Amino acid sequence: MSEDRGLPAIDRRAVLGAALAGGAGVAAARVLGWRRVVEVDPPQLTAEAVAKRSGLDWVSPLGDEATRVAHLLRRTTFGYTPAELEAAVADGYQRTVDRLIETPPAEPPPLAGADEASQTKPLNFGALQTWWTEWMITGPTPFAEKMALFWHGHFTSEFRKVGLQAPYVYWQNLTWRRFFLGDLRSIIYQVTVDPAMLRYLDLAQSSGRNPNENYARELMELYAMGSGTFTEDDVKAAAKALAGWREPRTESMVKAQIDEAIKRTGSAPRNPPKPDTVRTGIFERGRAYQGPPLAFLAATRQWDTQAVIDRILEQESVAPFIARKVAVRFLSPHVEDATVARLAERFRKSRYDMRTLMHDLFTSPEFTSPAAYRALLKSPVEYMVSAAKVFAAPQLAKLAIQAGQGMGQVLFDPPSVGGWPENESWISSNTMLARINFAAAAIAQLRTVPRSDDAHAVFLDATLGPQTFRLLNEAHDDRRRWTVVLCCSEFQLK
Repeated sequence: MSEDRGLPAIDRRAVLGAALAGGAGVAAARVLGWRRVVEVDPPQLTAEAVAKRSGLDWVSPLGDEATRVAHLLRRTTFGYTPAELEAAVADGYQRTVDRLIETPPAEPPPLAGADEASQTKPLNFGALQTWWTEWMITGPTPFAEKMALFWHGHFTSEFRKVGLQAPYVYWQNLTWRRFFLGDLRSIIYQVTVDPAMLRYLDLAQSSGRNPNENYARELMELYAMGSGTFTEDDVKAAAKALAGWREPRTESMVKAQIDEAIKRTGSAPRNPPKPDTVRTGIFERGRAYQGPPLAFLAATRQWDTQAVIDRILEQESVAPFIARKVAVRFLSPHVEDATVARLAERFRKSRYDMRTLMHDLFTSPEFTSPAAYRALLKSPVEYMVSAAKVFAAPQLAKLAIQAGQGMGQVLFDPPSVGGWPENESWISSNTMLARINFAAAAIAQLRTVPRSDDAHAVFLDATLGPQTFRLLNEAHDDRRRWTVVLCCSEFQLK
């Protein structure tokens, strides 16, 4: 650790790239440094520049094995500490891919009181967010956390509708992590019977006599097949076939319900509900569809939940839909059709094994091509967690949660059933200033910071644009240099 040391200038020969040459940056902001205010230009990132890669013509350093490993970690995890990067570089690219994919997800420590959430003792939303954010920063299986965030944005549900008077949003987070690289058939079934999803898209209210179409529609359009691949009649048939599920009741929920009845009427219910022993939906055959065979996706038969899922997975649209979703998140916002087709073919042949899909993506020539380098913008959560990882500082989790609203991403609260936007959609003058304010506040909050002599090499691949190069050489103490590192365009991208 070091404070206010004089620093050597960065040798221009160590800088491999030149970059940000165009695009109108947002207005300059005054950023809090150590003990005084220093003037720092914000990242010169605009939505147009990121979308079109105009002015972002970095000289890609991905011909170097160590840089490929750093690139892999930025895409598959929430960044790294210097020690984590050193260990991964020692393993090499291929072994690091295998380790990330093959390591089973580590469970976070239980969130105190979450399993007992009820009408009288609701979940603490801030504690829930802090619990996950801290685990993103410190957990030993960061790829599992990255996939949990991916699934959270794909199979969306949000705390406002699900509510905090049940453990459902907490349970859902545990579920996303546990199946992070399972087969799609099992994943979709677990999503369908997940209590938070049953409530969010109203499947728990659906019966054979009065089917609700919300989940059936989103299952096909947003989760598995894509728009234009089914008809309204398919939605109606699927809604009937999926009906019959209800939410599970925990002992704490039942007790709170009984206590409320006593408070309201003066006596306990004559036939109180019994708590369930599972954490998934409960199928009640009496509420299911009992009518004649249904025509669904060009097949007519009697259907149940698993049969509906199986029929969906028989559609040609599923593999390319999921492959493109994954590629846009982890490879590039503009993926070639030929790349998607190749990934989708292997994915389908593997019986929709997510491990196969992710391995094929990370070992594809496209993933380490020059065009892939810094082609993606970190989401707000990725940016803030990666900043905390730089300093191995889980204590920054609460600051990250406070700053998320201003950047446009609040965990457990996606803006719509379609999840969060991607890439350039994160960029506006307000959200960029929010990122700078977070970086400044984070560095100010730390009692000590590490030496920054090699920060440009470890965290920026020594591939700097002229603005960052100048600002780093003008920063004459560690806190100022770390401020530049966290605020620069190069750190915002991945």
